[in-house]
Amino acid sequence: MIQQDFDLTIVNKMDVDHGLTVPLSLMFGQPDEWPCHVIPFAVNVVHYPVPSGRRCLELGKAIRNAVESYDDNLNVQIWGTGGMSHQLQGPRAGLINAEFDHAFLDDLIAEPERLADKPHIDYVREAGSEGIELVMWLIARGAMTDLAGGPAPTVRHRFYHVPASNTAVGHLILEEST
Repeated sequence: MIQQDFDLTIVNKMDVDHGLTVPLSLMFGQPDEWPCHVIPFAVNVVHYPVPSGRRCLELGKAIRNAVESYDDNLNVQIWGTGGMSHQLQGPRAGLINAEFDHAFLDDLIAEPERLADKPHIDYVREAGSEGIELVMWLIARGAMTDLAGGPAPTVRHRFYHVPASNTAVGHLILEEST
């Protein structure tokens, strides 16, 4: 990763939050221990400066290159997590912009390079102050081989819902095409 301009910090113990545990619970239920190895990437989207969508997409590409360069044939899934449009405080508390969220999912599938260049202010304006979490989805998308000249991924699952809370929920499963 260092040779690709990412010098990651490694920690031996890390408390994780709902951004990791909720997706794992959706996949595996509530086991005593996760049935797979999990390597969380903590991405700062709380304190400015937060990473750009471009930086997140490039991190995903670097992860793909690292996995592909490994000597053994690995079975790897890369998940991007983070709330969709939402704002938890201030005059716009409760903001949810379903039109923006659906357009984001469309672009994540078909136009990730263009989406990576979306300025932070657009996320804040359209998706609320916490909508910046969406840039983390670009890490997973950057890891897909179509961005390195391979075939486009297949959409296996797409879901969007606004529950009785302040955060829109989206799920998207993209699978490498062979």
